[in-house]
Amino acid sequence: MSYVLRSATLADAPAVTDLLNAVDLIEIGRPETDLHTVEADLLHPETDLAQDSWLALDGDRPVAYGLLWDESSGERVDIDHYVLPEHQAAGRLLLEAMEARALRKAHENGCARAVVHLHLNVRPTLDTEVLRGRGWYVVRRYHVLRRPLDRAADLAPVPPAGVRVRACADEADRRRVHELYQASFADHFDFQPRGYDQWLHDVDARGLDWSLVWIAATDGLGDTGFLLARDDREAMGWIRSIGVLREARGRGVAGLLLRQAFAAFAARGRDTVGLGVDTSNATGAPELYARNGMTVHYAVDTWEAVLN
Repeated sequence: MSYVLRSATLADAPAVTDLLNAVDLIEIGRPETDLHTVEADLLHPETDLAQDSWLALDGDRPVAYGLLWDESSGERVDIDHYVLPEHQAAGRLLLEAMEARALRKAHENGCARAVVHLHLNVRPTLDTEVLRGRGWYVVRRYHVLRRPLDRAADLAPVPPAGVRVRACADEADRRRVHELYQASFADHFDFQPRGYDQWLHDVDARGLDWSLVWIAATDGLGDTGFLLARDDREAMGWIRSIGVLREARGRGVAGLLLRQAFAAFAARGRDTVGLGVDTSNATGAPELYARNGMTVHYAVDTWEAVLN
């Protein structure tokens, strides 16, 4: 079978969303990709769609899609790759094109090699033997967790002694959340430092409801933690990120913020909330989420390839 390979445009977002939901249905049992998420990815400031996006078409139908972006300005490059299972040849075409572009991008950044990361469901539609045959290997596993919500039971929590929570109310608070994000995630796997404007794009601030962002403060330390959630996913309420500075961990800050988000989503009528977590997280986050009733929805592996 022959395929037409071309770059994607913003106008392709609805068709790409349909493709990704078809993949979701196979991998996790239901569609969970929203149009605005695809549009935000296509508008990524570190992506030149003419060079960094790919669509494989079977006639007029997209059967594989890829996107590449560079947040490191160095050797680290990220890619997304989606393919329908009966179109593995199209998936291989995209993978070859993306590897070649990643290496060129790293060279443009003055690096001799590219270290490329790709996130895939643990049971992906892409044949992983193709990846292994090209030198890819798994370096990390993430869990997407979810929890049912109950308006009557999930009420606003009472803060522990010495801890306070406030809403993210203005520009100064937004900048403070950015600072807390950069500091609390600095030691995490695959963290890339981001300036304020870059971070605003990363969190898709154009569509973010800032009333679902909170800052925690503790006596003697000041602002020590944050939680950023969003309510624009059809499938569930979503906690995008939660972070606590190292010196404030163990004081109940993260659990308080988590329960604050549960209560806010429940009050809005949401029946489910979700988030993603690195299973090798050394801060105790997986255990915290389990204690608060979150269970595994599905798992995602980070695959890595070093290209020379």
